[in-house]
Amino acid sequence: MSEQQIIQAILNGDHSKFELLVVKYQSMVFRTAMGFVHSKEDAEDLTQDVFIRAFQSLSSFQGNSEFPTWLYRITVNTSINQLNRNKHRAFLQIAGNMLQSMFNKETGDKNPHQELEQTEQDTAIRKAIDSLPEKQRTAFVLSKYDDLAQKEIAAIMQCSEGSVEQLLQRAKTNLQKKLKPLIGK
Repeated sequence: MSEQQIIQAILNGDHSKFELLVVKYQSMVFRTAMGFVHSKEDAEDLTQDVFIRAFQSLSSFQGNSEFPTWLYRITVNTSINQLNRNKHRAFLQIAGNMLQSMFNKETGDKNPHQELEQTEQDTAIRKAIDSLPEKQRTAFVLSKYDDLAQKEIAAIMQCSEGSVEQLLQRAKTNLQKKLKPLIGK
């Protein structure tokens, strides 16, 4: 059964077919959400929200783009909206995760000082990504977390491939500047 047939069946009242789309695209949506929120629990919540929104607005899917592109747009928009609503909460979550990882890690190859340095480095990288302008962050997440080609990113962001290339280049430059003290270059 093709995606178009599945969508048509859902629109005709066979709502159980929506599970086929969820199973097929759940990891893609989760990975993208994770690129924005950096928290497994938040990414899982966003994944559910995205599929609820997709189900509710499935009748507006006109097939002008492929279904995954449409679903990526919903994922990106939902993730950005969530970030905008919960900036303070996200900061507290990251701080809590950092503390939890420092105190609850099993003994491994790293000593506590090395673990603290790694945690600080991870936090600095997440903060640098989060501080990128919205379009740069979106292009970066889709490129690096989802490993999408510029053509696919352009379709999702509804812009040209050249714009995506510029956004990625600017994101890379901005991240290098922000992380310069961390990487020492």
